[in-house]
Amino acid sequence: MATNYYELNRHIPLYDRADLVVIGGGPSGVAAAIAGARCGKKVILLEHTAQLGGMGTIGNVSIFMKVGNCTGIYREIIAEFAAAHLPNGHEEGLEHQFSPFRLRYYLNQKLERENVKVCYHTSFVSSIIVDKQMKAVIINSREGLRAVEGAVFLDCTGDARVAIESGASYTSGRESDGMTQPMTLMFMMQNTGEPVKPYLPEGCYYYDKPEDLPQGRHLYWERMGDGTLLVNMSRVKGNGAKIEDINYAEKECLKQAFSIAHYLQRNGFENYAISHVASQTGVRETNQLVGLYTLTEDDLTAGRRFTDVVAQTNYEIDIHSPDGSKVTDERHIDGYDIPYRCLVPVSVEGLLVAGRAISATHVAMSSMRIQATCYALGQAAGVAAAISIDSNCQLRDVSIDRLHEELRKQGVHFVQRPS
Repeated sequence: MATNYYELNRHIPLYDRADLVVIGGGPSGVAAAIAGARCGKKVILLEHTAQLGGMGTIGNVSIFMKVGNCTGIYREIIAEFAAAHLPNGHEEGLEHQFSPFRLRYYLNQKLERENVKVCYHTSFVSSIIVDKQMKAVIINSREGLRAVEGAVFLDCTGDARVAIESGASYTSGRESDGMTQPMTLMFMMQNTGEPVKPYLPEGCYYYDKPEDLPQGRHLYWERMGDGTLLVNMSRVKGNGAKIEDINYAEKECLKQAFSIAHYLQRNGFENYAISHVASQTGVRETNQLVGLYTLTEDDLTAGRRFTDVVAQTNYEIDIHSPDGSKVTDERHIDGYDIPYRCLVPVSVEGLLVAGRAISATHVAMSSMRIQATCYALGQAAGVAAAISIDSNCQLRDVSIDRLHEELRKQGVHFVQRPS
């Protein structure tokens, strides 16, 4: 008889054990791993690609946006990786275009120095839950399925994959229809110093004027001083956590990227040739955890403060239209707090979510999704996980005073704002 599912019953070999198991090596995962290791914990970081850094490396989103939270591990990374661009104070922002290849190498060395065990090409498959407490994760590796045990697990996948698989509640997209922000494939062009022949592959689009472009605008940066142009101009609607949507986006975004480059070569960038196309399409929004608290648009616009603050940002509300139209909702804000409770699932123990998949509404996540904020959220998650182990308490019961004290020791500075 035909069935819509299969049941898998297998004995999975144990690969390793750790105090903290971090799933996902983007900004939040990197910071979580470093923070946990500095608290004296054995940390394993599982990354499904060959690169740490997430969208900053593999996605070629190689620019740190100007936000008012250059503090903690993020500030330390800037100091080591791009010292010339380090702001004077924690409350000052920076906007720095960088080489994704250099950042990839730097992060490899950084985590090795921090005694974090990084496992590349290890994709999350499933969670092992016993009495609502996470005990292990199953991963797909180059050696097949393996299990990794831990005391605390940190979901830094960006899609809340671990949390959802573990039974946590979640939402996707805007509240009215579930649609998410569109996807973009970043690429770089290089000034060759002489005119190049514009190249348009068969089947691509001919863009004649800015209004024809996928976003209806120019959006690029050239700040490295070596003729590197970073381009963020493609746009494909869909949810990057869905099989068919991402299948379409990978093909359509690449078609748009070549078409945009051809347009630029005819409109002011006659000396520029494509030098690098990101190996995967960038995804802005997929799933959001339902946590003990959900960050809202009102929290952002009101500049709300929380006693359990773990991250701060003043990055604008920045919503690329989910229907794929050539519109972007950009609204200035003065700054706000993100509370620890946004990282804590309601119904699963032994798990925290950090990065863009924390508990937040569609509008709120459009602001907090930036790399700098994800570093801050990851650092807080790593410290909280270590404290829960030392205190033998559930993650929801971690002492906020102790969390803040340890974050201060790790260089985190919170901006004091009026209540």
